[in-house]
Amino acid sequence: MAEKKLKNRWLIAASAVGIHISIGSVYSWSVFSNPLNEKHGWAASDIALIFSIAILFLGLSAAFMGHFVEKHGPRKSGMIAAISFGLGMIGSGFADGIGNLYLLYFFYGVLGGIGLGIGYITPVSTLVKWFPDRRGLATGLAIMGFGFASMIASPVIEALINNIGISGTFYLLGAIYFVIMFSSSLYLEKPPADYVPKGMTQEEKKEKQENKDTGDLAQLTANEAVKTVRFWALWIMLFINVTCGIAIIAVASPMAQSIAGMTAGAAAVMVGIMGVFNGLGRLGWASASDYIGRPNTYTAFFVLQIAAFVLLPNVTNALIFQILIFVILSCYGGGFASIPAFIGDLFGTKQLGAIHGYILTAWAAAGLVGPSVVTRIEEATNSYALTMYIFTGAFVVALIVSLLIRVNIKKIREENAAPAEATS
Repeated sequence: MAEKKLKNRWLIAASAVGIHISIGSVYSWSVFSNPLNEKHGWAASDIALIFSIAILFLGLSAAFMGHFVEKHGPRKSGMIAAISFGLGMIGSGFADGIGNLYLLYFFYGVLGGIGLGIGYITPVSTLVKWFPDRRGLATGLAIMGFGFASMIASPVIEALINNIGISGTFYLLGAIYFVIMFSSSLYLEKPPADYVPKGMTQEEKKEKQENKDTGDLAQLTANEAVKTVRFWALWIMLFINVTCGIAIIAVASPMAQSIAGMTAGAAAVMVGIMGVFNGLGRLGWASASDYIGRPNTYTAFFVLQIAAFVLLPNVTNALIFQILIFVILSCYGGGFASIPAFIGDLFGTKQLGAIHGYILTAWAAAGLVGPSVVTRIEEATNSYALTMYIFTGAFVVALIVSLLIRVNIKKIREENAAPAEATS
C-alpha cells in the first residue's frame, strides 16, 4: 500500500487564513448599521444587538463544539462552519428583504455566530500540531486573518450596498464566504501522530515538549483543564484584555473627536488603521511569544496598556492619542493570537481545540460587557475619563494575575522534575 503523501503545513496555514479572513468580516458589521436604520427605521441599539448576539454565540459554540472539533477533525468541523456562516449570511439577506429584525437576530446572530465559533477554533488546534517548533507564529498567522478581515470587507460591503442593496450584499457575500471556507476546509487535516517538521528531529520535538523548564506543563483533557487555577488565570487575562479592547473599538471614533479634537474624517481614517494594528499585533506578538515566552508576552500587554489607559483621557495631541490607541489594538489582537500557544504550553495538545473553546467564553462575555460599560458611563458622565481609569484598574488586576500564574507554573514544573530526579 502506497504511503499517504504528507500535506504542506504552510498550505494548511493558508487554509486556516482563508477561514478566518471570511468569518472576520463580522468586525465590519457597523457598515450595515446606517443602511439598515435608513431602510427599516430600526433603532441603532437594536441593530447593534445583532453583533452582540453573534459574538455571544461565537463564544458559546466554541465552548460546546470544541470536543466535536477534536473528535471529528478540522475538515468536518470546517465544513459545518462554512454551512452555518454561509446560511447565516444568506438568511440575513432574506430577513432584510422581508424586513424582519428577529429573523436577522436568528440568521446573522445565532446561525452566523455558530459558524463564527466553530470556524474560529477549527484551524487553531490543528496548526499548533503542525508547528511544534513555532506555535506562536502558526496561530498568529491564522488569527491575523481574522483581525485584517474588516479592512478588506468594510469597503467591499459599503460598495456592494450602494450597488446591489443590503439583501443582495448578504446573498453575494454569503455565497463567496461559503465557497472560500468550504474549499479551505477540504485541505485541513491533523498531522500524523509522529509528525516532525523539516529541520527538527523526533528527539528534538520530544525534548522541546518535555523540557522541564520550557516544555508542555502537562497533557490534560478539557474537563481536567477547567479544574486548574491556571485555566481560570488565562480566562481572566483574556476577558480583561478583550473587554477593554473591544470597548475601545466600539467608541474609537467619537472618543477621538471628544478627547483629541479630531475631525470625523480623521477619526474614520484612524479606525481603518486600527484594523492594521489589530492584525499586525496578532502576528507580531504571537511570533515574539515563541522567543520571549507566553508569560512575558502577557505581562508586557498589561504593562503597556496600564500606561496607555492612564494617559488616554488627558492626551489632546491627535498623534499621541492615535499612537496610544494603536498600542492598545496591537495588544488586543496579540492577546487573541497568543492564547492558543499558551494553552498548548500549559495543557498540551491532546484537547487543545476543546480547551480553546472553553477559554473563548471570555470573549463572549467581554463582547457583552465592554461596549455596554463604556457607552453607559459616557452617557452618565458625558466623559470617557472614568471608563479609562476603570479599565486601568482592570489591567492592574490582569498584571497581578499574569505574575501569579508564573508561581503556579514554577510550582508544577518543580513537582514534575522531582520524580524524574528521583529515578535518575
